[in-house]
Amino acid sequence: MSQAMRQPAVFLPHGGGPCFFMEWTSGPPDTWDRMAAWLRGLPATLPERPKALLVVSGHWEEPVTTVTTAKQPGLLYDYSGFPPHTYQLTWPAPGAPELAAKVRGLLEAAGLPSAADSKRGFDHGVFVPLKVAFPEAELPTVQVSLREGLDPAEHLAIGRALAPLRDEGVLIVGSGMSFHNMRALMSPSPRAHADSETFDAWLSEAVAAPGGRREALLSRWEEGPSARASHPREEHLLPLMVVAGAAGADPGQTVFRDEVMGVVVSAARFG
Repeated sequence: MSQAMRQPAVFLPHGGGPCFFMEWTSGPPDTWDRMAAWLRGLPATLPERPKALLVVSGHWEEPVTTVTTAKQPGLLYDYSGFPPHTYQLTWPAPGAPELAAKVRGLLEAAGLPSAADSKRGFDHGVFVPLKVAFPEAELPTVQVSLREGLDPAEHLAIGRALAPLRDEGVLIVGSGMSFHNMRALMSPSPRAHADSETFDAWLSEAVAAPGGRREALLSRWEEGPSARASHPREEHLLPLMVVAGAAGADPGQTVFRDEVMGVVVSAARFG
């Protein structure tokens, strides 16, 4: 890749299904408007236009870290019960086989096994938020899976291995949700709101902690207040671990916070 400015690493909330591209009826119609506005504004906050996007989504798990290698990935409409037009959304971003090979090389050099997948398309954790942030779909994009077992320390290590890509102009994106208790989201309650608020406050402090302390806190995220109430299963939180691992010593901060469906959700940025 040509000379590039160092890109940050970002953990973003990807909303609920194709929420940004439909009339929302499961609550106020403006439920997702503020999140969509933040996503649209993200590119303007970057030091320069990224050379490529490397995305870890909470919707893909494999036995080993797996990387998309297709030249032109399709889309996976991995949601159900939404309006018919949401299954016709497009986001034709090109793949990046050379970047995918570099990702695998960095993982292998760090002693982390990897695999390639030339068939898989981008799931909605990728194309839904990035269709808002990068609607032109011109940036080469590679998706990286979570690793089964969802060990936070392993995902921090994955991020550390991929950190050099930031200096090549690659924007590393973790796509998940800072709160992901589906039962609570579908049945809002004061308890769910309190749990989300408590955990989000702890998460913001962890994100803002210095590098080594940050990793120590995130690797033991289950000890955080209301942690399991916020994440009965942690697949939507693990993309944050990859991003935090890629942060190195760069400072982190919460850069977006909102209340949706009765709970608090946030985004984080490093560098």
